[in-house]
Amino acid sequence: MSITVGAYEAKTRFSELLDRVVHGETITVSRHGTPVARLAPLGEPEPAEGRRAAAEIRRLRAGLRLDGLTIRELMDEGRR
Repeated sequence: MSITVGAYEAKTRFSELLDRVVHGETITVSRHGTPVARLAPLGEPEPAEGRRAAAEIRRLRAGLRLDGLTIRELMDEGRR
């Protein structure tokens, strides 16, 4: 189900509108009768997205060097 609300009404009833979105509704927000935004459920994130992010982190980490220092030594140095 989809409804349209004005910007003022959206502002004053935002929490209620978010509850409706959580339950699957899509809400269009209008300003002076012209649709300007849509509140819609996000859906589930794709597992492949997480795997891509983890692979990118591993790739970025591969080039980092501590020049023989441990993480503890670096943390202690930062506290001085």
